[in-house]
Amino acid sequence: MPSLGSDPRLLNGLHRVSSALIGVTLWVFGGLGITNNLDFFSTTGAPLFGMTTNNLLSAVSLVVGTVLVAAAVRGGRMASTVSVTVGALFMLSGVVNVLLIGTPYNILSFRMPNVVFSLLAGLVLLTLGGYGRFTGRLPSDNPYSDEQRHPVDAEGDEDRDQRLPHGSADIEAAGSLAETERLVASGGGTDEQRRLLAEVGSIRDLAERRRAWQELTGRGSTHA
Repeated sequence: MPSLGSDPRLLNGLHRVSSALIGVTLWVFGGLGITNNLDFFSTTGAPLFGMTTNNLLSAVSLVVGTVLVAAAVRGGRMASTVSVTVGALFMLSGVVNVLLIGTPYNILSFRMPNVVFSLLAGLVLLTLGGYGRFTGRLPSDNPYSDEQRHPVDAEGDEDRDQRLPHGSADIEAAGSLAETERLVASGGGTDEQRRLLAEVGSIRDLAERRRAWQELTGRGSTHA
């Protein structure tokens, strides 16, 4: 039986459902706050579900809820990305707004219950949105396993692939070049071969060097 971290359907479902649930929760909170006709920038706010709110916080809740629900509708990968991003912003909001409580800059009308909700919601979004995607070692059948490869490693693999000879002519040129380099390095070879090696010696890219060798030697091979 496939695990949650390796089954694309289960993993996508987790990301989409968690994003949608938090989004709908914010819709309810924001919608009820808007219908109460609260002051837009009130720093005291009005009680709602044990927290306080004003029209600005209600509007922000509706917008963020819409983003989360839209991401859930779009797909699991999008829901995961948006959940992690919004989760980090929720955590940041909780930390920042706890410092603004009781000041004229508390434009979102935060109180400690708001801070706790912001931190908890951020933690849930970060945990569920990142589950099965940003863990240290993902199984090979995990749909996000390719993302764990370091960009430098991926570029290195691509570069190595480009340096390998492709096609019979390229392979022949690679063999001829290697054989000629061996002969010259061992003290053998002809003057012509040494001259040709000197011409391609300044080319650092292996694929370019093979192409140049093939052009110089006609069929990609030289003989003593």
